[in-house]
Amino acid sequence: MQEAKAAVETTAGILEEKIRSRRARIGIVGMGYVGLPLAVEFAKAGFSVTGIDTNEEKVRRVNAGDSYVGDVPSSTLGPLVESGKLRATADFSALLELDTVNICVPTPLRKTKDPDMSYIVASCQEIARHFHAGMLVILESTTYPGTTYELVLPMLAKPGLEVGIDFFLCFSPERVDPGNPVYQTANIPKVVGGCTPACTRIGELFYSQAIERVVPVGSTQVAEMVKLLENTFRMINIGLVNELAVLCDRMDINVWEIIDAAATKPFGFMPFYPGPGLGGHCIPIDPFYLSWKTKQSGMEARFIELAGYINSNMPHFVVDKIQNALNEVRKPLKGSHVHVLGVAYKRDIDDVRESPALDIMHLLSRRGVTVTYSDPYIPSIQVEQHTYNSDQDPDTVAKADCVVIITDHKATDYAALVERAQLIVDTRNALKGFHSPKIFRL
Repeated sequence: MQEAKAAVETTAGILEEKIRSRRARIGIVGMGYVGLPLAVEFAKAGFSVTGIDTNEEKVRRVNAGDSYVGDVPSSTLGPLVESGKLRATADFSALLELDTVNICVPTPLRKTKDPDMSYIVASCQEIARHFHAGMLVILESTTYPGTTYELVLPMLAKPGLEVGIDFFLCFSPERVDPGNPVYQTANIPKVVGGCTPACTRIGELFYSQAIERVVPVGSTQVAEMVKLLENTFRMINIGLVNELAVLCDRMDINVWEIIDAAATKPFGFMPFYPGPGLGGHCIPIDPFYLSWKTKQSGMEARFIELAGYINSNMPHFVVDKIQNALNEVRKPLKGSHVHVLGVAYKRDIDDVRESPALDIMHLLSRRGVTVTYSDPYIPSIQVEQHTYNSDQDPDTVAKADCVVIITDHKATDYAALVERAQLIVDTRNALKGFHSPKIFRL
């Protein structure tokens, strides 16, 4: 008993002292929208950080101090690289020299809505090859409850190494909101749950060195479920207002006015807004991890499935809205020229992951529409087998039979748009305050 207690104090104590003194060498697997900002924050806090990514171009750009993530300016990344605090590599053997490693890799869904664990598995296989006693491993990739304990832990466990004594394993959900000028990695509270109380304690200590507030929870399963609750809450409420938008369209009522008026209630109401569909890596995907897990338990996640159905049908509703708008001016959808304004999944970012614009452009093209688009953040996109290039020529807007606002970038001159365009379908209420018979709102 005394020997076990001494082992805990020795292994945990050494790692805790390294973290407090900033001598801990930090590794982050996955240098994307989550991993690179996290690496920057720990490097800014004085740690030596190694980013690991199989994408050689990302490795090259990080080592050149050239950021490809909008929330990380090159002016911030460059000095950290030059000072030696941050570097990147594609060689997983770097793990041999590291004390901690955060896994920040994608977790997409398969076409069957089943979780794709391949990126996590591949990362854990590499970590296991170079695993050593005294390491802290933290999974940040969004996943179903039980992943850390049921999938990651068995891959890392080795004879003679016990979790919570010889190494430490946690889950901490990423909470990145790309393009948010107020809440970024450093000031978004960090939830962390470990496989044991010792794991949680060290995980909390680790994040507290670079993050303003850390919220410890009782287990990895709780931490995993926190992320799914957050995004399922948003997805279901967006599904509710999307369905309300469809109903209001049938009744010729302004849904935006309804929401604005309801939002004046100082209690018991939180405004959500309709749109052309869900985009990004989180909200359209994460709730289905929970849905899949509940099916494994013999239950059905009916709210999630219904909200998913409503949200996934919004691109079809938008196309019908465009068709109806064209009908009002005696033009058929087939053969018309529709210009899509904004294809990023949200305002003022350069990310098209799961963007509803892609579905809308595909549906329009299938119906015989000539489709163009403009987006100051997205120079070109691939939709099915066709490559589109952003057309910033103002004459394109004037020549189009209809302009549809999918992403309401702040840089867009909406007054000029209203003046030039023949017909506008506004899916974001970007033209609030403008009144014209050529404007058709969602």
